[in-house]
Amino acid sequence: MALARQRRQQYLEELEAAVLRAHTGEHDWFYAGRRLYRGASRVALRAPHLKLAEDCLSLADYRAVSDALALRQRFSDDRLHQRLRPEEPEPRLIYDWLEQCRVEALLDGPAPGMARNLKARFERWSLDYHHAQLTESALGLLLFCVIQISRSRLMAAPMLEEFEDLLEATRANIVPALGHALAGLRRERHDQQGFQRHARDIADWIAAQLEGYEPQGEREDEAKDPRRALALLLDSEDELDDEVPLAATGQSRTLADGAHRYRAFTTAYDSEREADSLVRQAQLEEYRARLDERLHAQKVNVRRLARQFRRHLSVADRDGWQDGEESGVIDGRRLSQIVSSPQERRVFRRERYRPVSDAQVTLLIDCSGSMKAHGESIAMLVELLTRALDMAGVDSEVLGFTTAAWNGGRAQRDWLKAGRPATPGRLNEARHLIFKDAQQPWRRARKRFAALLKADLYKEGIDGEAVEWACQRLIAADVNRRLLVVISDGSPSDSATNLANDRHYLDSHLRSVVATFGGGNGRRPGPIDIIGLGVGLDLSPYYARHRVIALDQTLDNALLDEVVELMLSRRRY
Repeated sequence: MALARQRRQQYLEELEAAVLRAHTGEHDWFYAGRRLYRGASRVALRAPHLKLAEDCLSLADYRAVSDALALRQRFSDDRLHQRLRPEEPEPRLIYDWLEQCRVEALLDGPAPGMARNLKARFERWSLDYHHAQLTESALGLLLFCVIQISRSRLMAAPMLEEFEDLLEATRANIVPALGHALAGLRRERHDQQGFQRHARDIADWIAAQLEGYEPQGEREDEAKDPRRALALLLDSEDELDDEVPLAATGQSRTLADGAHRYRAFTTAYDSEREADSLVRQAQLEEYRARLDERLHAQKVNVRRLARQFRRHLSVADRDGWQDGEESGVIDGRRLSQIVSSPQERRVFRRERYRPVSDAQVTLLIDCSGSMKAHGESIAMLVELLTRALDMAGVDSEVLGFTTAAWNGGRAQRDWLKAGRPATPGRLNEARHLIFKDAQQPWRRARKRFAALLKADLYKEGIDGEAVEWACQRLIAADVNRRLLVVISDGSPSDSATNLANDRHYLDSHLRSVVATFGGGNGRRPGPIDIIGLGVGLDLSPYYARHRVIALDQTLDNALLDEVVELMLSRRRY
């Protein structure tokens, strides 16, 4: 059930991000962890009726949020909005919400679907607010009444019948105090600057009502405090502190110039190594023993993971005939039985099929310096996944990437000797690692996974070239489905390359490589399904399909189920 809900949520987020991209003509809208982003910046919703409950899986609700934000993008100037925006949180929330209502009131033309979505979403929110008993306190009722009246005036539409009696007395007290501002909302809805003055007057009046508020008695606890209600229902904070950081990215000026393409200054020092060749055998055996001890304590159901892989990554292959069946095709060899024993029914046969893998999976591990702390957890995760794939009969590769030196090594020294020519391209000794190749069974490769515990294996990360290398190996596989899972905890980083080119040279190349082989961002799907697993980091700027994973705790079935579910879900662009 949990996995089904997760699939539904991911589907809705992908669908509604696509709606926003279509509405605005901008390709950088996406959801990550139930939060909406535009580029690298999180987008505040700034309205109570747009903040969805954690368990909301309604297409209509998600669509209403997309429609509302598209209207705000079209009709609202954020720089102008900031001019009169209050500093105190409560009036600021009301001021923000009124601006959202203004842009929704500007919906024009043949868009009955958008109008219907927005109206239905506001009505559902209003009922939820009331049913949560937030209207039982005096100020909670006051806030609700101001919101209902303001929207009714802006939309030139009556309030919901359910609230007419509830709000009658409160409305009679509000109108004399806010009558001019409420009338101005509708009158100046087309003029954002003029509208702001009326919205600010209403926000300041609400702030004044909140100043002297003290809960009366123990029964009017903090759950009914309107300040707390606003904090819970609104999502318009200026300080949007993400629980999970977003991978930093940008556009490379060097690569944006058509005269320059991504290149390496020299490839003379690049290498492709078997991972275990970099570790002494005695040390490798010690690392392997540590891993075995940790794995024994994990209690992960690998057989269940294998069944999932077999079900989704296999095709039915004909494997002869099944004789002695009671239905199917008549077996000519048993015709005599029909004559001699007319009651005998087992004279048929059926074609027999067996599941055969039609996919190959590559796990590509970022072995840059910051991943050193996660080496043991990564090794266990890789072992559990490859073991399940092996049991399912699916070929898998485990690859890694790092550099042979810090700060450029011999490649940078060659560049210095050459007189430091401009835009030299990548300046380091790229090192690609093979922990397991596709033809090698899991049992024979598992000792190599222990090399991930060697601390000096981890240096710098040149992700784009590594992804391209892994993709080229996958393309050579004779299968119909190819999956590449990149496990990383940061953006591409190589100090020598960044200093000699520009700071976004490597991550711009990574985005280009992922788009070439994986598709997305308006392109047709590529030949490889590329997935990003961010270790404590949101990798959505690079990978359309991604998930944040936490490896600072024990691996369990829930984490493995989440990873496998992402791997097996189909791409949508």
